[in-house]
Amino acid sequence: MTTLQSDIERRGKRVFELVDTHPEPLFSKAGFYQRLMALSMRDEQFKVQLFRFVDVLPSLRSSREIIQHLEQYFADGRDGAPPFVGLGIRLARIVPWVSGPVLRWNVSGMARQFIAGRNADDVISTLRKRRAQKIGFTVDLLGEAVVSEPEADEYAARYQDLLEKLARETKGWTDPLGKNSELFPVVNLSVKISALYSQMNPADPADAIAHLAPKLRPLLRRARELGAFINFDMESYAHKNTTLELFKSLFGEAEFKDWPHAGIVIQAYLRDAENDLRGLIEWGRARGTRFAVRLVKGAYWDYETTKSQQNSWECPVYFQKPESDANFEKLTRELLENESIVTAAFGSHNVRSIAHAQAMADELGLDPRRFEFQLLYGMAGPIKRALVEMGYRVREYCPVGELLPGMSYLVRRLLENTSNEGFLRAKFAENVSERELLRDPRDLIRKNGAVHSVAPNQSADWKLALPGDSFKNSPLVNFVYKDSQDKMQTALREMRKRFGEKYPLVIGGEKVWTQELTPSVNPSEPTEIVGYSAEAGIPEAERAVKAARSAFEKWRWTPVEERARLLERAADILERRRYELSALEVFEVGKPWNEADADLREAIDFCRFYAHQMRQLGRPKLTQRVPGEDSYYHYWPRGVAFVIAPWNFPIAILCGMASAAVVTGNAVIMKPSEQCIVCGGMLMQVFEEAGVPPGVLNLLTGHGSVVGAHLVDHKDVDLIAFTGSREVGLKIWESAGITRPGQRELKRVICEMGGKNAMIVDADADVDETIMYSIYSAFGYQGQKCSALSRLILLEENYDRVMERLIPAAASLRVGNPEQPGIMVGPVIDEAAYRRILDYIETGKKEATLAYQAKEVPPHGYFIPPTIFTNVKPDMRIAREEIFGPVLSVLKARDLDEALDMANGTDYALTGGFFSRSPDNIERVKARLEAGNVYINRSCTGAIVERHPFGGFKMSGSGTKAGGEDYLLQFLVPRVVTENTTRHGFAPEQTPEYRDEFLWPKSQQ
Repeated sequence: MTTLQSDIERRGKRVFELVDTHPEPLFSKAGFYQRLMALSMRDEQFKVQLFRFVDVLPSLRSSREIIQHLEQYFADGRDGAPPFVGLGIRLARIVPWVSGPVLRWNVSGMARQFIAGRNADDVISTLRKRRAQKIGFTVDLLGEAVVSEPEADEYAARYQDLLEKLARETKGWTDPLGKNSELFPVVNLSVKISALYSQMNPADPADAIAHLAPKLRPLLRRARELGAFINFDMESYAHKNTTLELFKSLFGEAEFKDWPHAGIVIQAYLRDAENDLRGLIEWGRARGTRFAVRLVKGAYWDYETTKSQQNSWECPVYFQKPESDANFEKLTRELLENESIVTAAFGSHNVRSIAHAQAMADELGLDPRRFEFQLLYGMAGPIKRALVEMGYRVREYCPVGELLPGMSYLVRRLLENTSNEGFLRAKFAENVSERELLRDPRDLIRKNGAVHSVAPNQSADWKLALPGDSFKNSPLVNFVYKDSQDKMQTALREMRKRFGEKYPLVIGGEKVWTQELTPSVNPSEPTEIVGYSAEAGIPEAERAVKAARSAFEKWRWTPVEERARLLERAADILERRRYELSALEVFEVGKPWNEADADLREAIDFCRFYAHQMRQLGRPKLTQRVPGEDSYYHYWPRGVAFVIAPWNFPIAILCGMASAAVVTGNAVIMKPSEQCIVCGGMLMQVFEEAGVPPGVLNLLTGHGSVVGAHLVDHKDVDLIAFTGSREVGLKIWESAGITRPGQRELKRVICEMGGKNAMIVDADADVDETIMYSIYSAFGYQGQKCSALSRLILLEENYDRVMERLIPAAASLRVGNPEQPGIMVGPVIDEAAYRRILDYIETGKKEATLAYQAKEVPPHGYFIPPTIFTNVKPDMRIAREEIFGPVLSVLKARDLDEALDMANGTDYALTGGFFSRSPDNIERVKARLEAGNVYINRSCTGAIVERHPFGGFKMSGSGTKAGGEDYLLQFLVPRVVTENTTRHGFAPEQTPEYRDEFLWPKSQQ
C-alpha cells in the first residue's frame, strides 16, 4: 500500500468516525419520503414512475387531476408499484379533496429538503442556521428554462436582486476560520450562464459572449463593490466551451483582470476536463491574478449519455463512476499543485474523494485553510459536520426557487441519491464497508470499460446494435467543437470562391451541354449566382430514357453485393465532402449550419441503410419446407425509374430516392428541383466517383413542366419516385394511371407530398419543453419542411400559460443569413415562395388575429418574418392549406376530444405531435392521431433513417416510408420460383432457407 493510500484511509476513517457520532439516514425526512426512496432503490421501474409523477405534480391544478395521474402511474400494481401504494390510490379515490393536497404537501416536503428557500428573503433564515454551524454558502437561482430574451432579462434582474439582499443581510458576517479569509468572501453567488441568453448556440460562441458579457458586467461590477464572489456554474456539455471562453474573456478585461473573487466549475466526469483545467491554469498565470475552480463530478450524466446516443456522438462523459472518481483525484492534484494561482473548492459527498484532497494537500505542504469543500444543501449533513469538526472550510450549495421550476433540480438530486453507484446510497442506505468505500477508484475500473480517446464527430463504438444489425447512423457534426466550427467556416469561404461554376447534364455516362443555362441564386442575396446548370429539353429526356433502358438490361443482373458496395462508396465520399456540401446547401437553399449537416447525414444514412437492406432482400428465401419441392421468393427490379426531388432537402431526398432505385437494380433518371441544381450536379459527381456504371444513373436538370411532364407520361418509364407539392403529386398520380401505347408495365408511383401538421398541448404538459420544441418545429429552416409544425392546438386550461411564453420566444429568434453560425430562421427559397407566403399572411390577418410578427428582418433576400396567428378556427384557410413558411396558427380546444378532431380534420396525415405527462392521454393520442409519424414530447421534425421511417397518408402520400425496412419493396417486383426436386420418389432431405441469387450468366465473382 502506498503512503498516500494509507493516509487517505486514515483520514477517511476519521471522517467516518465523526459521521457515526451523529448517525443520520440517507433521507433525513422520515415517513413518506424515506419510504418511497427506499422502495425506489429496490425497484428501478417504480423509481422511473415515481420521479415522473414528482415531475408532473406541480403542474396539476386540482385534486382530481392529481388522483388521475396517480392512478395512471401506479394503479393495479403496474410498473412495480408496491401494495401500500395501491392502497393509497384506493383511499385517494374516496377522498380526493384530502388526498390531493396531502400528496402535494409531501412532494413539496421532498423539494424543501433540497431547495434552501423560495426566494432571496426565504433563504436568509437557512443561511443564518448554517452560519451557526460554521458552514458558508453559495446561492444559485432555480427557474424555468429560459426560452426568450425577456425571461433572460428577468433572470439577470433576479441575480442582481439576490446579490444585493445577500450582501445586506450578511453584513458583519465573518469567515468562520478567519485565516485566509481574503480568499473566501462571505457572499458567494453561483450564476447559470444559459439563464441569461435564450439563443445560445454551441456553433456560435462569439454571439453568445456578445450578448452575455453586457448582462454580466453590471453584476460583476456590483459584486466587486460589495466584496462578493461570483462563480460561473457549468451545465450541459453543449455550453461548456462557451462558458470557459466567456469566463476568460470577461476576467481578462482591464476592469476585472486584477479581481480574484471569480470562479468557474470543472466537471470531472468529462473526458476533456484535464485539458480544460490546464488551459484555465495557463490562462490564470498569464492574467497574473488568482481565480477559483470548483471541482465537481458532474450532474448531467444521464442527459449527456442519452444525447450522445441519439446523435451517434462520442460520449463526452466517462461511462463508469470509478473513472470519474479517478479523474477527480487527478484533477485534485493538478489544482493543489497550482495553488499559487488557483483557489480550489472540492464539490463532492464521496469521503474517498474528500480524504484524497486532504491527503494530497498535506503531501504538498499546503495550509488546509487555503481550499474548501462544497456540498449540496439537504444532503450529507453528517459529512459536513465532520469536516467542520476537523477544521476544514465548508460551503453549502443552496438553490433558491419555487417548487415548479425547481422540479428538474429535485429530480436530479433524487436520481443522485438513489443511483446504484452513488456514494451516499452506499454509505447511508446500504452500509457498505469503510474499506470498500475508501478503495482507490483506479482499482475499480473494469478493463473492458477502459477510457477511450475522444474523437469528435466520429461514430461511438459503445453504441449498442441489435444482433445481426450492421447499420449505424452517421453521427451529426458536433458544432460544440471549435475544429468543427473552423471546418465549416473554411468550407463556406471555399464554396463562395466557386460561385458561378457550370454543371452539365449526365446521360449514359457522358457530360451533355445545351444552349440554355439555368442559374441558381442565393436566396439570402438573390444577386449572387451560386452556379449554372445545362437545361434539358425533350431531346435530352428521350436520350436519357434510352440510355437508362440500355443500362438496365445489364445492371439488373449485377449481383446485389456489387450494387450495395456502390452505395457504400458513395456514402464514404459524401462523408469526406460533408462540409463542402453542407456549405453549398447554406448558399443554394438557405439552410442553417445544423440543418445542412443533418441533410448530409441523412443522405449518408440512406446509402448505407439501403445497402444493408438490399443485402437482406437480395437472397431468395424459401417459402415453406415441403419435401420434394423448393419454392423461393425473391425480387426483380422494375426497370427505368424517374426520380423527382424537392429543394428543401436537396441532397438527402434526391440521394435517398435515387440510391434506393439504383441498389434495387433499376436504372435511374434523377431530376433535382430547379432551385437546387448545383446540389444535384454535385451529387451526380459523388456517384460518378463511386463508380456508377454509365446509364445506371442519369442527371437531368430542367423545367418540371417540360422534361418532368414528358418523362412522367413516357411509356418506357416504369416507376416514378416523387417528393414535392400536393398539386404536382396528384397530377403525377393521375397521369401515371393512364396506359400509353407501347407501355409494358403498370407504372408504380411513390408519391410523398405535404402536410398541415398539428401538435396538441395537454393541460399537464411541460411548458418549457412545449415552447422549445414548438418554436423549433414551426420556425426551424423557416418552416420549409413538409414535417414542420403548422397548427399548435392548446387545451384551453393551458392556453394562457403557453401563449405568454410562446410569443416572447418567437420574438427572440435569430433571423438572418444562415452563412452566420447559430441562425435559426433564414430566407425562404425564392421570390415565388416569398410572395405566396406573404399572401397567406394577408389572408390570416383577415381570417384570424395577428398575435406576433417579427419586425426586423434583413433588407435583402427572401426573408419572411416569423408570424403567429391566434383565434384561428379549423375551417380557415390558414388552418387547412399548406403554407410552407414561418407561419404558425394557434387553435384553442375545450378538451382532448376536440383537439384530436381538429388535428385529424385536414386532408393531410404526415406528422403530428403531443405534449403531455398523462400516460393514459399519451396512449390515446398514439392510437388516434392521424399521422404517418407521431411524436410525443419532442419536435415533429428531424426524422432519422431507420429510427423514424418517414412518410404519410391521406393527401400527404401513398403510405410509403423512406428510411424504413419496407421502402425498397416499392422499387421491386416479387417473384416465386418453384422446382419439383423429386426424382423417382427420391427427394433431398435438406433445403436451405436462403440460396444464391438467380443470375445468368452466372456471376464471375
